[in-house]
Amino acid sequence: MAKSIVFIHGLWIHASSWQPWMDFFNKQGYETLNPGWPGDSATVAECRANPDAIANRGVTEIADSYAKVIAGLPEPPIVIGHSFGGLLAQIILGRGIATAGIAIDPAPLKGVWQLPFSALKASLPVLGNPFNLTKSKSLTFEQFSYGFANAVPEAEAHELYDRWTIPAPCRPLFQAATASFAGSETKVNTENTTRGPLLITSGEKDNIAPPILGKASLKKYNTSVISDFKLFEGRGHSLIVDHGWQEVAEYSLAWLRRNGV
Repeated sequence: MAKSIVFIHGLWIHASSWQPWMDFFNKQGYETLNPGWPGDSATVAECRANPDAIANRGVTEIADSYAKVIAGLPEPPIVIGHSFGGLLAQIILGRGIATAGIAIDPAPLKGVWQLPFSALKASLPVLGNPFNLTKSKSLTFEQFSYGFANAVPEAEAHELYDRWTIPAPCRPLFQAATASFAGSETKVNTENTTRGPLLITSGEKDNIAPPILGKASLKKYNTSVISDFKLFEGRGHSLIVDHGWQEVAEYSLAWLRRNGV
């Protein structure tokens, strides 16, 4: 039976952005799924037309929706997530319902206190207004360019923005921002010694999730279980959808094979 991979998108990027990755891993013998978050519509255009459907969704609700998908599979899958999807992948791996996890430029888990200026600046369009908590919000091109596409040419940034961006719920960002002193939604069971192997990656030039956050998350894990880190030099937060996506996919595949999954 072919091993399954569940891809988990993050804030502001539609689930269909995983299609090149799914095609790549299908050719390598994996079965792939890319479920959306609760409230997501099937297409980018539909999400943009109905932003209220995704509003007020929190981390636990989203994680539970993926757990429900996983419960319907014949065996625990590999989970690969980007940005907030990378945090969700770690939550699911910590629950013991996945065989391995890859967290690509993930949002920080509870207990990571570092707050680099670039991450704060990238989050301000949401966190700057407490009334955004229960709303959904889209990024302007300028906000997307700074947070996601600062490491690619401007023409490519426009293409990525037009093709993939969708409104996103604001609640997860507030939950991550307040996790150090309140709430447990972004808590990961880092002491689970029966979990599968974990890879955390960071893009060197990532403004939303700078490498310091990925490295800090890694340090939270029990060292008796495989927990690896990979830095992609010269890459920003758009690394799963921009022209260099295959470098990240090929590294992920090689890492999975090294770890027998």
